[in-house]
Amino acid sequence: MKILITGVAGFIGSNLAKHLLKRGHSVVGIDNLNYGFLRNIEFAKNDSKFKFILGDIANPHILTDIPADIIVHLASQKIPRYTNALRTLDENYLMLRNVVEKCRFDKTKILFASTSDVYGKNPNIPFNENSDLVMGPTTVKRWAYALSKMYGEQYIIANKDEYGLKYTIARFFGSYGPHQNLTWWGGPQSVFIEKAFKNEAIEVHGDGTQTRTFTYVDDTVGALVSCIENEKSDNEIFNTGSKSGGEIAIKDLAVMIWRLVNGEGSQPKINFIPYTTFGNYEDVMRRVPDISKLKTVLNFEPQWELEEGLKLTIEWQKQFMTK
Repeated sequence: MKILITGVAGFIGSNLAKHLLKRGHSVVGIDNLNYGFLRNIEFAKNDSKFKFILGDIANPHILTDIPADIIVHLASQKIPRYTNALRTLDENYLMLRNVVEKCRFDKTKILFASTSDVYGKNPNIPFNENSDLVMGPTTVKRWAYALSKMYGEQYIIANKDEYGLKYTIARFFGSYGPHQNLTWWGGPQSVFIEKAFKNEAIEVHGDGTQTRTFTYVDDTVGALVSCIENEKSDNEIFNTGSKSGGEIAIKDLAVMIWRLVNGEGSQPKINFIPYTTFGNYEDVMRRVPDISKLKTVLNFEPQWELEEGLKLTIEWQKQFMTK
C-alpha cells in the first residue's frame, strides 16, 4: 500500500513509518518540523519507498497530487497547558478539513489520531468506545484539545454519512518510547527522565494521585498497522492501550523512573506543583481504556509492560543527556 503520514517526523509518525516500511509498504511523510525532528526519520533517508515533504498541512495545496491508499493523520496541536487554546482549535480544524477534503476527492481512507482526552471527566472506568464524553466548563482552556478531537471525530463521521468517506479513528492512551518529544509536549515521562538523569527534582503537577495509562509506542504503532491492513477497521473507533493496563499514579511514575535511572537505593526527589500555576486549569483523576474491541475485532494483542518499555525509553533518551 501507499500510505501518507502527516506529522511523520514526530514521535508516533516516525515509529509508524519505520514499521510500515519494514512490512513492505510505501510511505510519503509530511511534517513542518515544528515539533518533529529530521533525526527521527534518518533511518529512511536512503529508502526508495520513503519520501519526505517539508510542509504544513494547514495549507491545502501541500496535499495536491500526492496519491495514497490511506492517509494517517497524526499532525496535531495538543493540550494548551503552556500555549493558547485558539491555536489548538484553529490548527486542528484546518489540518483535518484539508485532509478530509483530499480523502473525499481521492476516495482515500483516513486513519485519524484521536485521544483518551475525549473521555474527559467521565468517572466510569474503564472507558470503552461507546462511553460518554464528559467535558468540563468552556472557561477552562485545557478542554480545547479534547473538544478539537471530538469535533474531528464528529466531522469525519458526518463526512462518512454524507459522502461515503471511509475512516478509522484511534484513541491513544499515553504513548511513550524512542523518538518521543523531550519536553512536556511528549508527556510527563519525557521530562521525568531528564530530571532523573540530571539529579534534579521531578516536578509533579497537583498531588500526583491522578493516574494515566501509558502505552509503549510499539503497541500504539502495532494497533495502527492493524487498522491500516485489516478491513475490519473500516468505519470503526478503537482505543489503544498496553499489555496489562498500564495505569499508574503520576507520583508513582516519577518514583519508578527515578529508580530506573539512578538505581533502587536512590531517594527520589519530587516537587509538587499546584495546578494554580497554570491559571484556570482542570485535570482528571483517572484514564483507563477498555481495549477488548481492539483485541476481538482486529485480533491485536499489546506486548509491552510499563517498566519494560520505560527501560528501553530511558536507554534511548540517555543519548540526549550526555551531550
